[in-house]
Amino acid sequence: MVRVSEGGPSRPGTRADGSHDDDSLTEFGYKPELKRTLGNFHTFAAGISYISILTGTFQLFYFGVNHGGPAYWWSWPMVFLGQLMVALCFCELAARYPVAGSIYNWAKQLGGPHVGWLGGWMMLTATMVSLSAVALAYQVTLPQISSWFQFIGDGTGRTDTAANAVLLGTVLITFTTLVNAFGVKLMARINSAGVAIELIAAIVLIILLAAHITRSPVAVTETFGLGSGQNFGYFSAFLTASLASAYVMYGFDTASSLGEESKDPGRNAPRAILRALLASFLIGGLILLFALLAVPDLHSKQLSVDGLQFVVLSTLGSTVGQVVLWCVVIAITVCELAVHTAGIRLAFAMARDNNLPAASLLAKVSPRFQTPVLPAVVIGLVAVCILLINVNQPQIFSVITSIAIIMIYLAYLMVTVPMLIKRLRGQWTPAEGKFSLGRFGLPVNILAVLWGAAMSLNLAWPRAAVYNATGPQHWYLRWGAFLFIGVVALGGFAYYWFVQRKRTGVLAGHAAVPTSPGS
Repeated sequence: MVRVSEGGPSRPGTRADGSHDDDSLTEFGYKPELKRTLGNFHTFAAGISYISILTGTFQLFYFGVNHGGPAYWWSWPMVFLGQLMVALCFCELAARYPVAGSIYNWAKQLGGPHVGWLGGWMMLTATMVSLSAVALAYQVTLPQISSWFQFIGDGTGRTDTAANAVLLGTVLITFTTLVNAFGVKLMARINSAGVAIELIAAIVLIILLAAHITRSPVAVTETFGLGSGQNFGYFSAFLTASLASAYVMYGFDTASSLGEESKDPGRNAPRAILRALLASFLIGGLILLFALLAVPDLHSKQLSVDGLQFVVLSTLGSTVGQVVLWCVVIAITVCELAVHTAGIRLAFAMARDNNLPAASLLAKVSPRFQTPVLPAVVIGLVAVCILLINVNQPQIFSVITSIAIIMIYLAYLMVTVPMLIKRLRGQWTPAEGKFSLGRFGLPVNILAVLWGAAMSLNLAWPRAAVYNATGPQHWYLRWGAFLFIGVVALGGFAYYWFVQRKRTGVLAGHAAVPTSPGS
């Protein structure tokens, strides 16, 4: 291989044409096919738009206050510290293996093909459900901006809200499908512009809420007496309320999933992961804190029904409030775009290894748009079908949505656990000259595994408040997490073991081309 000398225009070990970015693909046996056009801000934007500060906080604030009172705010730094341990492990992996479908390929590299497939399958299933869940956020915000967006009924009918949510969500999914089908460059431009607007709006919102503070920070210790009568008192209520934070702070790995379309991903992806998580923690935490300190009536029932939308409109007035809500709509849109993008790269990565049905079609890269188009369409269609469940069975949909988040946490465990085993065996070697945890690697990895296992159990715990909140109580809803995940995991793995396992292997059209000696 020809290398540019140290005195040349590129850094040492870099080819003049920049093709050094593709070297890591050969370790997986792949040839470069996707177009490298993404810079530092693009990869950062991909990670932070998946987390989406405004989408998550506006969609789930009501849940946290309803179940934990203002003191639920402390779950935000708790979840951040736990997810930071996971993110630090991912940073080492992103530096070592900057490849599409990060979770799938990392799990495969660390735990073998079986663990890799199960991790990818869990993540792919969860991503398609998450795509539907995020799309429903339009219904939470748009009708509050104007009743004109309530196309079906007037919102008072039994199924008006659910049916309208499906309609708005379908429009959003159609949009993200088209954008992703037309190539990563268009997606990156829209995503980056949306993230820039979201960040500016979030900072302005923090300033405006801070200017309207009416009470001291002591307010965030108020529990409203929640948890009384439960076995562990307020701690039980706090664990339930913490789901509002756990549902937001994930997806930072998206920055690394675009590794085959990013410039110098081995260095930029780890930075993007950490920056996305840190920015989300700081900005989101301040929004939640100042909202609790600024809302006119901390005991208002609307606070635990309409959430942050109520805080913004009642505190800042309808004109400023509606401007903020429009920024939330933009945030939801780019969040949906990022979730869809991550799912496409994951499906492409698995199909390239012949690990999905119709793999050769799913792994095909459009010569015109230089992106896998069919996965964008298939994932979009599946997400719309999942949305339709919400029309007459919104409670079942909420159960499936909660379970999707658990599956993502479990998919993360399928990376951090094999990584820990590698460390304990002395088999883990970080990328030379790139991000490394050094001597802190083992304790950080242990904490990441313990956190992931504890939060997965907390998320799955059969609470009526989460899995059977309305209507008659059903045992299959209360235990829905264990039942659904069991079916997805066992059924999926059975299919892999008896059918797909025998076909696994990099498809010929995507395999790395052997280089002759001395080339």
